[in-house]
Amino acid sequence: MIRMRRLRVNDAMRNLVRETSISKNDLVYPVFVTEGENVKNPVDSMPGIYQYSIDRFDEELDRIVKSGIPAILIFGIPEHKDEKGSEAYNDEGITQRAIRHIKEKAPNLLVIADVCLCEYTSHGHCGLVCGHEILNDETLVLLGKMAVSLAKAGADVIAPSDMMDGRVEYIRQALDENGFLNTMIMAYSAKFASGYYSPFRDAAQSAPAFGDRRTYQMDPANGKEAVRECENDIEEGADIIMVKPALAYLDVVKEMSYRTDYPIAVYNVSGEYSMVKAAAQNGWIDEKRIVMENMIAMKRAGAKIIITYHALDVVKWLEEDA
Repeated sequence: MIRMRRLRVNDAMRNLVRETSISKNDLVYPVFVTEGENVKNPVDSMPGIYQYSIDRFDEELDRIVKSGIPAILIFGIPEHKDEKGSEAYNDEGITQRAIRHIKEKAPNLLVIADVCLCEYTSHGHCGLVCGHEILNDETLVLLGKMAVSLAKAGADVIAPSDMMDGRVEYIRQALDENGFLNTMIMAYSAKFASGYYSPFRDAAQSAPAFGDRRTYQMDPANGKEAVRECENDIEEGADIIMVKPALAYLDVVKEMSYRTDYPIAVYNVSGEYSMVKAAAQNGWIDEKRIVMENMIAMKRAGAKIIITYHALDVVKWLEEDA
């Protein structure tokens, strides 16, 4: 008889042979900045998550820096929105001003800047619109301008989440032509048209005014197409590829871990976060145990980087268990 249970006999042995571990260095924490003064708005569908004005953001920034989390992913919520998302590439826009503030206060914190028009457009779509069609090539020009503007503000990593064809190549060229040769691109490579995003749209105020995003975000049924999207982004110049959402798409993460040595990120999205929070608040699950199990699952599948709203709690729990 082969006795596999010998390796599980006690904590010391389980720790000795454990294959996968989580570190604070694996984590990225998403944050939301908004126009105004003295603003700290709770996101009702995401317990513990807030929109901050820049003058109030230091309280959140202090928690992040003290935690030792190496990076944040920043989303800006402008006061003015129009059909072309002009605040997205305004050098004095909310996101650009917030990045400069963060870099002044915490210069060693990596700032990843989301590049997409949906928070900035009056119609809530990720690109320019003609009738009900989302225009691809015309949108690339604005995404390139946005990427350069955010890099000028101090962003270390540009993260295009729009899912327009060819945007990684276009942004890479725009960054290089403007002297940002060392600014990295973390592409939302396999971003699915998912129901898990609903709470985020409350946080970022980015719900589409008509239709949905299925003509540019991926069909959840298509794993092979997701692999092609990831491989295309690598060919176009991405430094890091991402799969979003995380938990329902770990098969894509695992497949890409076999196919490439490029770093793979996952986005443990708002719906995944909110479901855990809601169940925990009702006493149905052990929040810490479920969150840490989810973290291990993402890492075990092949993710090197985990973007998660649980990040601050994960660091706290890791320190408690150390």
